[in-house]
Amino acid sequence: MSEGPNIVRVAALIGDNARAEVLSALMSGGALTATELADMAGVTKQTISFHLGKLLEAGLLKVDQQGRHRYFRLAGQDVAHVLESLMGMAGRSEGVRPRTGPRDPALRKARICYDHLAGELGVLAYEEMLRQGVFETRQEGPWLTEHGRLWFRRLGIDTDAVTCSRRSFCRACLDWSERRHHLAGALGAALLARIQELGWAKRARDSRAIVFSDRGEASLLATLSSRSTPSEPSQQSAATDTGNGRRIGPT
Repeated sequence: MSEGPNIVRVAALIGDNARAEVLSALMSGGALTATELADMAGVTKQTISFHLGKLLEAGLLKVDQQGRHRYFRLAGQDVAHVLESLMGMAGRSEGVRPRTGPRDPALRKARICYDHLAGELGVLAYEEMLRQGVFETRQEGPWLTEHGRLWFRRLGIDTDAVTCSRRSFCRACLDWSERRHHLAGALGAALLARIQELGWAKRARDSRAIVFSDRGEASLLATLSSRSTPSEPSQQSAATDTGNGRRIGPT
């Protein structure tokens, strides 16, 4: 018998069609009730209770109680990372880009992947940041450079504060629709939050799609194409840089 954890049980849980629908629905980063998840999975309330119990027992989901209602969500960013990777593998095995319905073009352009930006614009942003030297590619993953610290600070993101998060600081996440990488981790989440704070984009209702305004998309592209650190794009002052000039890598 091989050493290490046995992946069969978790793989079997994810492999069930109804449970896969539940997990995919919760990739939006939000929380849903059992009734809502039953409708999405196309099963009865009794059946969804069984599936949710299995997912909770395996540590793939968490539940919040609010009054009489229970809200289910993914247990964490690591679960979302596994699901996004599986989506990419499923797409490759099909040989063609999956068609997921009338909202598919919007989801391919920009969507939320748990809490960070994915899709065409997410991939473009990450690749441009690599090209501009915001990150270096190392064996352990993307590495934020000194230029990158200044780049994010000018955008209004304090990378020193982001490093205080107990989650991974930054990492490359394989985009299932583009088959290339976008930025994930705490820094990826901070970037998407800042994009929304600036009014460049907003989350579409009842969808994973992130909808950019024409001006917002133009501002993002202009920021990415600039060879210098971006100017502060709003009236808010940039966060004070209290770092010591070191490079910050993934944690």
